[in-house]
Amino acid sequence: QVQLVESGGGLVQAGGSLRLSCAASGSIFSILTMGWYRQAPGKQRELVATIASTDRTNYADSVKGRFTISRDNAKNTVYLQLNSLKPEDTAVYYCNAMVQVSATFLWNNYWGQGTQVTVSS
Repeated sequence: QVQLVESGGGLVQAGGSLRLSCAASGSIFSILTMGWYRQAPGKQRELVATIASTDRTNYADSVKGRFTISRDNAKNTVYLQLNSLKPEDTAVYYCNAMVQVSATFLWNNYWGQGTQVTVSS
């Protein structure tokens, strides 16, 4: 099995910064894409940013220029640096990874348990 464990969420004032981390562990042969999604109360889960194994990145328009996604392939870890935070960034942030499982060599999509980010005005 594969587990994704996020950390780094918390409460911050508007304009502040946070850094989220997500470490993948378990029966991992390779990881294709890693990313972050978020879900605010009463809203659907939405893409924040993704990063491919080639380091190609993709960002939601709402976070471009403020958030930066990166990954450490040796550690199977993805990071999200959140700068210039706004109250509308308040949400539960979920880590996602497309993983090739060692035992089967099949690709599966995995999610973390989520970490709360709250931005006060």
